[in-house]
Amino acid sequence: MRKRYLAPLVLSVLFFAACGGGEKKTENADSVSTHEESPAADNSMVSPSASKPVSKGETLMAQSDCKTCHKEEMKVVGPALKDIAGKYPNTPENVDKLADKVIKGGSGNWGEVAMLPHPQISKDDAKEMVSYILSIGK
Repeated sequence: MRKRYLAPLVLSVLFFAACGGGEKKTENADSVSTHEESPAADNSMVSPSASKPVSKGETLMAQSDCKTCHKEEMKVVGPALKDIAGKYPNTPENVDKLADKVIKGGSGNWGEVAMLPHPQISKDDAKEMVSYILSIGK
C-alpha cells in the first residue's frame, strides 16, 4: 500500500521541480533582465547633429544638387556651409538676398567660380534652405 502513495508523491515532486516553483522563477527572470544591460552603442562615427530633427531646408538640400559643390565643414567648389553661416548673420534680409542668389546664381563673393542658377527652386524653398545653412554652427 505504501507503493501506491509513493508513485504520486514522486511524480508531484518531479512536476514541481520541473516547473521551478512558479513565483520564484518569475522573480529570477525579472532580476536577471534588470541586471543585464545592453552594451553601450558605439557612436564614434555618428555626427553630433544626428539626434537633431531634420529641418525642411536640410531635406530640400538633400534632394537637390547643393552637396555637389558645398560640404558642411570644408570648401569643395563653393564655400563650406559653416563659412557661409559665419559670414552672414541669420536675418530676414540676408535670407532673402541669399535665396535670390540660390535661384539666380552668381559669382564674386567667394571667388571666381560661379554658382549655377537654380530656377526650378521656389523662393520659399530657397529661403528654407538658406535658413538651414545660416543655422549651421550656431
